[in-house]
Amino acid sequence: MTDQLNVNEYMPLRDVVFRTLRQAILKGELEPGKRLMEIQLAKSLGVSRTPIREAIRELELEGLVIVIPRKGAEVAGITEKSLRDVLEVRRSLEELAIDLACQRMTAQQIGDLEKAQQTFAEALQSNDMIKIAQTDEAYHDVIYKGTGNDKLVQILNNIREQMYRYRLEYIKDTGKRKQLLSEHEKILEAIKARDIPRAKAAMREHIDNQEITVSRNIKEA
Repeated sequence: MTDQLNVNEYMPLRDVVFRTLRQAILKGELEPGKRLMEIQLAKSLGVSRTPIREAIRELELEGLVIVIPRKGAEVAGITEKSLRDVLEVRRSLEELAIDLACQRMTAQQIGDLEKAQQTFAEALQSNDMIKIAQTDEAYHDVIYKGTGNDKLVQILNNIREQMYRYRLEYIKDTGKRKQLLSEHEKILEAIKARDIPRAKAAMREHIDNQEITVSRNIKEA
């Protein structure tokens, strides 16, 4: 985890600490089962223990941290239920997004999506998981922007943060990367054709396959 905080002078310190720890968990820098030692975190981030304690309470409410009596706080594991919960929401939102994108994306935005697909394909060859995850997100970002609905984009971005741990878990499975590329291509072609039913089906397949793969990985772990 990055030492010291990138302090936003307009944000309460407890919120800065919360966001910093949340990002570290979602990106896998603080792994499931990792103990959250208040003194150690306070020293690492250059703050007192109070905002650390407050942040841990908020993270517990989000289900990212569990507090065990007489033991303390630790990063929550990835469970099938948490995966299912977030994907049920994502599935509905992505279907709405793809519907609007098919109707509203401009020729330039479709061109941007083609470029994002190419960048994603190149990242898959690099075997850099973070780069693959970032280019995967960038591909979906183009679709979100193409909806022209700022509120929907805001909600999807929040869900995307909660998906980060699962996205990395999916990308770890090297055997699924060609399938990922193919799924992106199907979505792209459906949007170019302005074919809403085909686009929705392609997006559902994309999310369903992620759930199947990550659920299997969780069981095996």
